Amino acid sequence: MNRTLSTAIQTAPPSARLFLTLLGRISQGHLELITPDHTRMVFGDAHANPGATLEIHDWRACACILRAGDIGLGEAWGAGWIDSPDLVALLRLALRNEAALEPAVFGGVLARCWYRVRHWLRPNTRNGSRRNIHSHYDIGNDFYRLWLDRSWTYSAAIFDGDYGLPLEQAQSRKYQRVINTLGLRAGDRVLEIGCGWGGFAEHAARQGIHVHGLTISPAQLQVAQQRIAAAGLGALAQLELRDYRDIRGSYDAAVSIEMFEAVGERYWPQYFDTVQARLKAGGKALVQSITIGERHFPRYRSSTDFIQQYIFPGGMLPSVERFERSAARAGLHSEEHYAFGPDYAETLRRWRSAYHAARAQVTAQGFDAHFMRIWDLYFAYCEAAFDEGRTDVVQFLLHKR
Repeated sequence: MNRTLSTAIQTAPPSARLFLTLLGRISQGHLELITPDHTRMVFGDAHANPGATLEIHDWRACACILRAGDIGLGEAWGAGWIDSPDLVALLRLALRNEAALEPAVFGGVLARCWYRVRHWLRPNTRNGSRRNIHSHYDIGNDFYRLWLDRSWTYSAAIFDGDYGLPLEQAQSRKYQRVINTLGLRAGDRVLEIGCGWGGFAEHAARQGIHVHGLTISPAQLQVAQQRIAAAGLGALAQLELRDYRDIRGSYDAAVSIEMFEAVGERYWPQYFDTVQARLKAGGKALVQSITIGERHFPRYRSSTDFIQQYIFPGGMLPSVERFERSAARAGLHSEEHYAFGPDYAETLRRWRSAYHAARAQVTAQGFDAHFMRIWDLYFAYCEAAFDEGRTDVVQFLLHKR
């Protein structure tokens, strides 16, 4: 241990001393740490990549992180107790050194139990789903308009390696892949579970495909219905405020783009039973979902994370294996799955850049500094996870036989 590190540990609070000692375990890449008294220290190999910088403005951040892991990191970041010139790099470094930094990544047992209980108390019943969705999607259309592309698409785009492609075109490519994979033609009737702001419905309706879209977000429905009316597609796209569990009727195909993450594990059987029941014999469904690696799923399932606590209450990611098994139990057989996680990382980079560019307008809408920082962390957190392969995004093609 060098003299600078030794002095910093001796003068810091106990939680900070423990945190600094923990950073000494970094074995991949390096971290430059700047303490509240502007002391600079390097942990790991200063010449090894990846590299990142963490600025601690208030030692209380260390106690937060050790107590609650990534949720504590969110608390400290939101409070302005820590900063980084490259937040994504910092988070990627943490993921690379997860085993060595386990207490700082996952937090203590008591905090994990407490936050897990909080997560369980946000079930996706019909009323619970409306509350959970309202807390995120009904923040305000004016807010989302500032950083989404003109298609109002809030899901992963498909760049297919062409990262010079404008985001709106990459989103259109994603919608067209859904149509092509399902083999949809003019006149087909499609159920869309979670129609958002109407991006897919408009894209499909312009090709003569009938879309019945469902959402439980009044704010989203307002924009979606307005865009369909403005495009003169009202005869082809019917969008309504309804829970997917209350839908009836029979459809040639079903589409669900990044709504599955909001279903909740205990409701997966009901979701797949609904899709199966609404499809005609031989019908197919395409479900796009963010996934987590199977080896990480058990710990993720028994705990909770920053995203579930701050961004998507009631949310739950499946692994590919568990998604396909749950679908199969409902009589929906997975014919193929297409993964494009790196494209989600790029989508998030575009959103975060647009969000930063609109910072003044976001503030003018009444959002405070804590909100601004939490959403910045949200974008960076997800980007790092996709870049490092911790999470993926997958289009599952399901067949009702």
